[in-house]
Amino acid sequence: MSLEADAKSARGGFACLFSNSDEYESALISERRAQGRYNHPRGRWPILIFIGCSLLLAGSVLLLN
Repeated sequence: MSLEADAKSARGGFACLFSNSDEYESALISERRAQGRYNHPRGRWPILIFIGCSLLLAGSVLLLN
């Protein structure tokens, strides 16, 4: 009797909490959001790169006209 109970508890330790990978991924993303991993503050670099590319494009259009 004791051996069967031990075997049943050992098998239960290997059971997965999620029924499919979608549940696992959503739980993982929720946990990471709770930790604050996806809340990165934006710097000024994207704005500066956009302004630089715009000036480069405007300069090339004026130069080739």
